[in-house]
Amino acid sequence: MPTGPVPLPAAPLKWPAEAIWEAVFAALPGLSVEVLPRVDSTNSELMRRARAGLADPVLLVGERQIAGRGRLGRDWQSDTAGAGGTLTFSLGLPLQPQDWSGLSLAVGLSVVRSLHPDLQLKWPNDVWWQGRKLAGILIETTSVGEERYAVIGVGINISPMTPSESAGLRTPPAALQELLPALDAPAALQRVAAPLVHAVLQFASEGFAPLQDAFRSRDLLFGQPVVCTNGTRGMASGVDSSGALLVHTEAGMVSIHSAEVSVRQGPLAPPP
Repeated sequence: MPTGPVPLPAAPLKWPAEAIWEAVFAALPGLSVEVLPRVDSTNSELMRRARAGLADPVLLVGERQIAGRGRLGRDWQSDTAGAGGTLTFSLGLPLQPQDWSGLSLAVGLSVVRSLHPDLQLKWPNDVWWQGRKLAGILIETTSVGEERYAVIGVGINISPMTPSESAGLRTPPAALQELLPALDAPAALQRVAAPLVHAVLQFASEGFAPLQDAFRSRDLLFGQPVVCTNGTRGMASGVDSSGALLVHTEAGMVSIHSAEVSVRQGPLAPPP
């Protein structure tokens, strides 16, 4: 029989549900805050509810997510506990902006503003730090009667991966505790959630244009030679008032509304 002390189970996380609710009550009084110990995907769960006619605003946290979905349908799992721990949550609410363009940029900007001044945004929906991805955003919508229901999913790496977990990865992802060692998943949620609700409501009334300059101050791609999956190559030149990526090509300025973008290796002459 094994000898030695038996490890105690980890203490349950204390989520700041009441504090978040109090912080957003005046702006979004119907919001509920829920924490599920296990879920396939917080986005999927809220989309199912919406399609069943449940269109109340919800902030849903998944302590363990076993079938998460990223951009372009990429699969990933997440867990708040242990090394490589993550914070995964989704905000679902009825939303009627005049223009949906730029919503993911507005969400990303809110997240980085809440967390740390050194974080940058990689168009259209990733948070990066020192050349590594720290967080991602996935936005989905569905019709509920005459309303449109938005589900805004956010995944933030909280603790660094162990060497065995990162084996095989070309670049291990960044983790928030590399910047803020004392921050766990509930503390990160408390920093991010209420400002995000207010940012989304502000976006619905004002659009992305008022955030254009603020995004530029966090723009990872600005001034970088880039290549897009639609074949566009050139120098990233910020975003326009709708949130489209501006790329200066040999043929002139091009607006990119939907594509994967990577920094191009090798020299590229700057635009004239």
